[in-house]
Order: sequence, then structure tokens, then C-alpha cells
Amino acid sequence: MVEDHDEERKVIASYTARIRQKGQITLPKEVQEALHVKEGDQIQFNVYKDGRVTMEGLMVVPTDQRWFWTPEWQAGEREASEDIAAGRVKRYHDIDEMFDDLDRENSA
Repeated sequence: MVEDHDEERKVIASYTARIRQKGQITLPKEVQEALHVKEGDQIQFNVYKDGRVTMEGLMVVPTDQRWFWTPEWQAGEREASEDIAAGRVKRYHDIDEMFDDLDRENSA
């Protein structure tokens, strides 16, 4: 099956900004919100052969936290969120009760 990304690429809004000294621009509030960026965040510009330029907000992740953003870990996060949303959770009175339950599950 071929995915049709044309719908995702349709322009839903258009904004302008004026280039200031040293090539600086102020992003309109709506663009900042769409990029999920705030003051101090980084933006990546992608320049294409046909002259188009796109921009994406970047999130800097400390190296000691990059494990959290691996595809495998994110898949686990999505699975956990789905389980929580579906009510597939257990509540424990204390940590010992939780570990006892995990031990029983693992030995079964």
C-alpha cells in the first residue's frame, strides 16, 4: 500500500516575518506554537534542491537521557500509555506488595 502524504502537506495557514539586522526574524506566535518551540529552543532548517525550505523545532536531549528516546523505549512508553488508558493497571499498597506480585508473575 502506498501512503498518501499529500493531505499532511497541505498548507493550513501562512504567516510572514521581516528579516532584521544580521538575518534575524521573529517567528509569529502561531508558528512557534506549531513548532512547539519557545525562547532559547533550537530550530533546524532543511533546504531542498527545488528551493523549498522547511523548519523543525529541535529538542536537545542530554546524552545520559538519550536511552529514553530510542525507538524501543518509546514503543514501551506507548504500550504503557495504552494499558493505562484501557484500565489495565494494578494498584499496590506498598513497594513490597508490588515486587511480590512481580515475583509471582515471573515464576508462573
